[in-house]
Amino acid sequence: MTDATSPALRLLVLEGDGIGPEIAAATCKVLDAASALFGFALSYERAEIGFSALKNQGTTFPETVLEAAKRTDGVILGPVSHNEYPPAEKGGLNPSGQLRKRLDLYANIRPARSREGFAPRCGKPLDLVMVRENTEGFYSDRSMHLGPGEIMPTPDLAMSFRKVTRQASLRIADSAFALARQRRRKVTAVHKANVLRISDGLFLECVRSVAERYPDVEYEEKIIDAMAALLVRDASVFDVIVTTNMFGDILSDQASEISGSLGLAASLNAGEDHAVAQAQHGSAPDIAGRDLANPASLIGSAAMLLAWLGERRQAPALLQAAQAIEQAIDLTIKAPELRTRDLGGPLGTRAFASCVAANLAEATKAA
Repeated sequence: MTDATSPALRLLVLEGDGIGPEIAAATCKVLDAASALFGFALSYERAEIGFSALKNQGTTFPETVLEAAKRTDGVILGPVSHNEYPPAEKGGLNPSGQLRKRLDLYANIRPARSREGFAPRCGKPLDLVMVRENTEGFYSDRSMHLGPGEIMPTPDLAMSFRKVTRQASLRIADSAFALARQRRRKVTAVHKANVLRISDGLFLECVRSVAERYPDVEYEEKIIDAMAALLVRDASVFDVIVTTNMFGDILSDQASEISGSLGLAASLNAGEDHAVAQAQHGSAPDIAGRDLANPASLIGSAAMLLAWLGERRQAPALLQAAQAIEQAIDLTIKAPELRTRDLGGPLGTRAFASCVAANLAEATKAA
């Protein structure tokens, strides 16, 4: 029964392309079970993005979607096939990039941890979080006020611009150190300042200045190429990793695959006022509509969204629900017969979601 004193949540669900509708439905199934178990009201608003919106509205990201994201409490974003979209001038906007830039979702938080009964792909068990700057860098849809961040002056010359600002670097560093205080109190800054002396030099300058305000947190720096090798060797020695946009995108996928599978990799895009839950992986159109997709990444991302809202609202029900969803995912994949096929098991998308929902009560008992 819903507690009248608990927070009422309204979430915007954007199904996206490919497997998006399937894993979004699976995620809502688990969220509905959590709302019933922990006593908070939950409702959904839905809007079109991606290819369906392009067909019906002439754009992959209608302006009404942005307004809906602003008025709801949070967003569940399914994966999108933005590489296949037409050019932006023909309506092919990247919904993920649009939400990150226009809602100022500057922190992309991507945990990677190994789970009981499911061994890491290499090295020792790990538990780290990638804190990735989300609004600038080499990403062409986020580096310019007008126009793309890539140009082609001649048919044989292509150029890309990298944007690194003091404001963005300072606030992502502060996010990383604040998170480290809640964990094992260690931050690793990843960079390429030996080559990108100006842009990564500014980034490191900012991270170092923030580190001075957290004397209780251990701080170290690693060059990006060395970091990629060190994750393979032993990712267990890292706690919170902070870095720029592109480096964070690459390293987080690597760390998630080392921890077990990209299919388990949760992700939250967060700013001061808004947050978007988004799976790390893509839209996998080759398996769309076949009940084969692993929904764990988006389910875990939704749990992160509940935790973000719970912290901001000081709402224990949301925090407990977030923790229970994470534990229910762990309980489910611990049993080989309950895993999806990408993890070596027999279950499809719907059956896996049903198992996670059923394990919520068991997770609550375990806590």
